[in-house]
Amino acid sequence: MTGLRLAVSWLTVLPVRGPDTVDRAAAKRAISLAPVVGILLGLAASAVLWTVGAVGGSDLLGGLLAVAGLAAATRGMHLDGLADTFDGLGSYGPPERAREIMKSGGAGPFGVAALIFVIGIQAATFGSLAGSGRWFAIVFAITLGRVAVILACRMAAEPAPGAGFGALVAGTQSVPTTAAWIVFALAASVFAVPGTWWLGPVAVVAALNLAAVLIRHCTHRFGGLNGDVLGAALELTVTTTAAVLSLHP
Repeated sequence: MTGLRLAVSWLTVLPVRGPDTVDRAAAKRAISLAPVVGILLGLAASAVLWTVGAVGGSDLLGGLLAVAGLAAATRGMHLDGLADTFDGLGSYGPPERAREIMKSGGAGPFGVAALIFVIGIQAATFGSLAGSGRWFAIVFAITLGRVAVILACRMAAEPAPGAGFGALVAGTQSVPTTAAWIVFALAASVFAVPGTWWLGPVAVVAALNLAAVLIRHCTHRFGGLNGDVLGAALELTVTTTAAVLSLHP
């Protein structure tokens, strides 16, 4: 329960108090439960989409409000991490320069472009999935984004220099924990698109492989793992999953 409280307090704005002191052992437990938080957020986003549809709003409006709600519920930190990561990747110079740009607090052209594409694709695909009644697919896409966080904390053994959060979580996830969540995701994904069972596993494989490529490149480019890379991997996974699952008519 301590790990779950910490996961909720870290990953949402809910008034849940985590432990007074957080070490790597506590961080390990919290990150391993991140997909549970994803389920809660997915249900909340689905509720927003259903409500907008019930009062006569368009699917796109529902999608935009759902994405806005997710940003508000997570303090916008994952989208901020996405923007900072792509600004860092778009910079020239050594890793020190990239990390400096990421910590500058502003959003450059690469970060803004990444935000526009991710928010736009998520809004359109969430709206499309809601319009066809595929609520499980919405919850699943948001949850899989948190599985990508576990994957990142398994793949990246070292934190980036000066990364406080990265020092807490880098290398904390074991092979069994990571594998268990991926297997669970693959098993659950067969229910994401009724009548086309294989599309869900395709979405999982595509999304997590893209996330793995991003994580590997970023940890090499920035000299290790930081919180921004986790946010970017999460948002890329959610976007890719929702996009693939929305392909079925």
